[in-house]
Amino acid sequence: LDGAIDLIIPRGGKSLVARVQAEAKAPVLGHLEGLCHTYLDAAADLDVARRVAVNAKMRRVSVCGATETLLVDRAAADRLLPAVAADLLAAGCELRGDAETRALIPAVTEANEADWTTEYLAPILSVRIVDGVDGAVDHIRRYGSGHTEAIITTNAEAAERFVGGVDSAIVLINASTQFADGGEFGFGGEIGISTSKLHARGPVGAEQLTTYKYVVRGQGQTRL
Repeated sequence: LDGAIDLIIPRGGKSLVARVQAEAKAPVLGHLEGLCHTYLDAAADLDVARRVAVNAKMRRVSVCGATETLLVDRAAADRLLPAVAADLLAAGCELRGDAETRALIPAVTEANEADWTTEYLAPILSVRIVDGVDGAVDHIRRYGSGHTEAIITTNAEAAERFVGGVDSAIVLINASTQFADGGEFGFGGEIGISTSKLHARGPVGAEQLTTYKYVVRGQGQTRL
């Protein structure tokens, strides 16, 4: 079908998408797993952090924009994490965390290395305490899928450092990762969320799939 198919957009599980990307002989628009992160900065407003963290995980756990890992600045973990964790637990979310998280919140079970790379699509959330923006960015660069990340902060400089440091299709400031959706972006019916960089990235609607051509109208011009 070379010449008849311009683009393949596989819809299904991770293994299906990966196989199509590996074996297809036409361009593929990949939208692999949404391993999304929400980072609570030292300057996060507690009420905003509580509201956004619960929504980002629990609004719909089965969508690609659901947060799968919560990162918390070590400088504010004592202030932020107990209330946020309590809200998540009350909403029916299982928490898996590193040693520092478990020391603060006894109800948290131990996270293993696989948890940081798992798209749960279930009411399960991994939690890690990190060293500020740089620690959050380092974690996301190592484990993320390039889909959607969020920072909760009142510090504009921290927000911009996070936006500049994270190489993901969607980055939000003080908003839920569940906004990762073509309809919410005003693109109409969503075809997918591309984790590729070219040519379409992020939420994809009809306009994002439209290619272009150049038309040059001359009157006999020649190039020197």
